[in-house]
Amino acid sequence: MVQLIAYADRFGGSLRGLRDLLDGPLAGAFGGVHVLPFYPPFDGADAGFDPDDHLAVDPRLGTWDDVAALARGRDVVADLIVNHVSDRSAAFRDEPDMFLTFDRVFPDGATADDLLAITRPRPGLPFTRATAGGRQRLLWTTFTPHQVDLDVHHPTARAYLSRVLRRLAGCGVRMVRLDAVGYTVKTAGTSCFLTPETFAFVDDLAAEARGLGLRVLAEVHAHHRFAVEAAAHVDRVYDFVLAPLVLHTVFTGDAGPLRRWLAMRPANTVTVLDTHDGLGMVDAAGVLAPAQIEAVVERISANSGGTSVASRVPGGVYQVSCTSFDALGRDDRAYLLARLLHLFVPGVPQVYYVGLLAGRNAPFTGADAREINRRRYTAEEVDDALRQPVVATLLELVRLRSTHPAFAGEFALGDDPDGELLLAWRNGAATAELRVDPADRAWRATFTGAAGTLTYR
Repeated sequence: MVQLIAYADRFGGSLRGLRDLLDGPLAGAFGGVHVLPFYPPFDGADAGFDPDDHLAVDPRLGTWDDVAALARGRDVVADLIVNHVSDRSAAFRDEPDMFLTFDRVFPDGATADDLLAITRPRPGLPFTRATAGGRQRLLWTTFTPHQVDLDVHHPTARAYLSRVLRRLAGCGVRMVRLDAVGYTVKTAGTSCFLTPETFAFVDDLAAEARGLGLRVLAEVHAHHRFAVEAAAHVDRVYDFVLAPLVLHTVFTGDAGPLRRWLAMRPANTVTVLDTHDGLGMVDAAGVLAPAQIEAVVERISANSGGTSVASRVPGGVYQVSCTSFDALGRDDRAYLLARLLHLFVPGVPQVYYVGLLAGRNAPFTGADAREINRRRYTAEEVDDALRQPVVATLLELVRLRSTHPAFAGEFALGDDPDGELLLAWRNGAATAELRVDPADRAWRATFTGAAGTLTYR
């Protein structure tokens, strides 16, 4: 079944409001929902990914009872922000030793090569000077100076993560998303990203989560080989490669890279076309050539009228802040093609709320570029968006992906020339087929079952 990705405050206004949308105008479309961080404060320095307290629900959004109500009858995915906690938190004030410092990783100091080897999704080095526990420390801060990394091997930090897992499981959450998990264990002399020590920690945490009835989803934004490796350690891993490949296919008519990826990708994936972080690009390295990735980024910029923002790291583009609808030039035909490719690929499809509503880019204010794709919708704006023909059609297709029996069967990728694509599902007499001629963006989706045949062109 398809899952929704949404901020409760920006889509519904609260946890109860989000539930009302899923039970009301979106009924029958989504079998689950990834509720982006609802911990206090949901509107912090990183839109909830810098929690003060993982064990609380921000009262402006609701209570743990509201989380439990949302989880009744659907799969809820919630974030365990496993790498860091806010420097505003009581934990940082009262338990400073559970946080990672430079000297804990490099007790004998570090060379320039040691420091340059560290992987970080931001410019510069991941250290912040601050007072903790009454003395000056050089804290490890992978993301921002206000997101202080946990020492996940410290008993207090490990117990903290265990308490969060128990709280989520107790409220009926079905899957826990390990946010920024690749950065959790830092080992001197390595890149400090998805090292063997990191995978050992993931194995331990995943075993604990499964013992509580939770499935585990890993968020890994990096070269696709890392996601392939991580897939063996968790229940699900994101297929972040898919989005740039779909865009490349629609922009150029060249389905070769997408076809090759479909033959090699992990089977246990969650598929996305867009997320709260925008459109990931770094993941496609090695499947698309650097020049092809740059061409996708340039086309997104042109299609969006220059309103997108590309974030770069050494070696290329990390991600692009842009709505999926603007990235595709607000072209309904191209947009539905991209969404169909997303929905027909094996895995658990997740649809981001702004993408569901064919949202446009918000103005870039010069602060966090990701806010371009994090629009806040009023109830009236949601109603207006749902009346758009492209959104109404997309919602029909999402409902079919969630309910049509063909998608519980076997998937096949047609043995056609690279310029053509046939994605097909079969479950007994029930079939679903997507035929695409990417060169002219022509497509036909056919769904056959006991109720007859439905065709979309």
